Amino acid sequence: MGGLRELAASFVVPGPSGVAIRDRLKHLTPQDEMVLRAVGAHQGALASGDLKARCVDALEHSAQTWAARKRELTGVSSSRIAGAITKATHDQWALARRCQAAHIQKLEAGIKTLRHRLSLPIGEKGTKRAAGGYRSKGEWFRKSRRLAALEARHTAAVAEWQAGRVRVVRGGRRLLNTRHHLTEADLTEDRWRERWEAERWFLAADGESGKRFGNETIRVTPDGEVSIRLPAPLAHLANARHGRYTLTARIAFAHRGAEWADRITANRAVAYRIHLDTERGRWYLTASWQRPVIQTIPLETARARGMVGVDTNADHFAAYRLDRHGNPVGNPHRFGYDLSGTADHRDAQIRHALTRLINWAKRAGVTALGIEDLDFTPEKTREKHGRRKRFRQLISGIPTGKLKARLVSMAAEHGLSIVAVDPAYTSLWGAQHWQKPLATPRRTLSRHDAAGIAIGRRALGHPIRRRTAPPPRDQSDRVGHRTVQAEPGDRGREGTRPPTTDRAHEGPSPSGMRKREPSASKTVRDAPSAQQWVQDSLMHTG
Repeated sequence: MGGLRELAASFVVPGPSGVAIRDRLKHLTPQDEMVLRAVGAHQGALASGDLKARCVDALEHSAQTWAARKRELTGVSSSRIAGAITKATHDQWALARRCQAAHIQKLEAGIKTLRHRLSLPIGEKGTKRAAGGYRSKGEWFRKSRRLAALEARHTAAVAEWQAGRVRVVRGGRRLLNTRHHLTEADLTEDRWRERWEAERWFLAADGESGKRFGNETIRVTPDGEVSIRLPAPLAHLANARHGRYTLTARIAFAHRGAEWADRITANRAVAYRIHLDTERGRWYLTASWQRPVIQTIPLETARARGMVGVDTNADHFAAYRLDRHGNPVGNPHRFGYDLSGTADHRDAQIRHALTRLINWAKRAGVTALGIEDLDFTPEKTREKHGRRKRFRQLISGIPTGKLKARLVSMAAEHGLSIVAVDPAYTSLWGAQHWQKPLATPRRTLSRHDAAGIAIGRRALGHPIRRRTAPPPRDQSDRVGHRTVQAEPGDRGREGTRPPTTDRAHEGPSPSGMRKREPSASKTVRDAPSAQQWVQDSLMHTG
């Protein structure tokens, strides 16, 4: 047990802090689309210039430089638009810095692994906790070259970090690189150019509490009328008072429409964003707002009515319901999804699987879901898994970040809490202690189902093992921990013994056949111990 790492404590995941809803802008006139394109292109150019200025400032950024940039933008737009652009710029720069730090950590992990493996003799076998040496001299040489390349990248990345230099592409680096692979992406140059320009537009406005309908720049009335405050150079395109342009489209939010209407009626802040889906040729408006911080319920309250343990896999969720004592109830459930195809298809698959999981949990009567606090960031490197390319692709395909956000948001709407647990040893111990005892001829229990039980028990605060080890001097072999479980089923020798008669020991039976004389037991039993230990059965009450 000394080699096991310390487990992190389970905790209740905080609820979502924001809401976003979307509706389509239908029946736009050509004039409406022309105005939206003009405003988006103008403000997008301002956002690009502001991002460049922020990157030039690097670590010299201050409140004075921020105010100076905002004053410059106000003259060619408005004060509110300038504030929205500079805020978006700062958020983008901060995100780039966090990604840069994560990249440096990933390089350091790869360098550490390569140095360790290169220091070992060629052909030395590894262990479960550390990789061994390389298989041949040729592989050793190639990995030494890769070590030099990673060290050079690390040196350059650290220098950029210390200088405050970040690399940001407005519109997305992936879309930028697609320009060189139009055939593989099934795009023409004109279609790519249209997507590139649309991604670089800026048609967004932050909300303001106390202002009419919660937003002065992009205003949506309770009856769905959408109007935009035009920047100063485009004021001649206005069709309403005070330099505003009113669209012919009407908005009607089907999802959370009542909550949105309550906010704008009370003049509470609502942020809006307008964007164009170039593939479908459709315009959309997204409304978002912040929620007050929701106090999470205590962990003991979440455990009061049992738990559903959920094991996350590459193609399905394996869920098992447990009562508050940690006993499995009923049969395992699996909710499959397909993570191949486009990003929208993968996102829809995750939503559908989570919807079925949450609905089943509600019908089961529990108030919490136990799930592993997964983070595969340090597990995806080539240096850690070497030739196991399919395994690297497998763990890279599990959308842990998006899954967490989706699950927390969707569960909160149904009154379910999420309990995050340490993922260490759940699959191993679940298969060891639960897979075989619960398997029956009519119920096949997989390793993933057993892991769901292990996750649920850890979320409930119970040990995963079904049996606690006895005191050292009362173990049959006197060494180690005796945690091996008995096979399922009753043993014949433990049944009721037949009653003895008065003639049982008086010689031959009335039929003349001689009975076998009783013999001494060959089983050597230990003397009873004064100490006792607890042995949990499959069903126990705490």
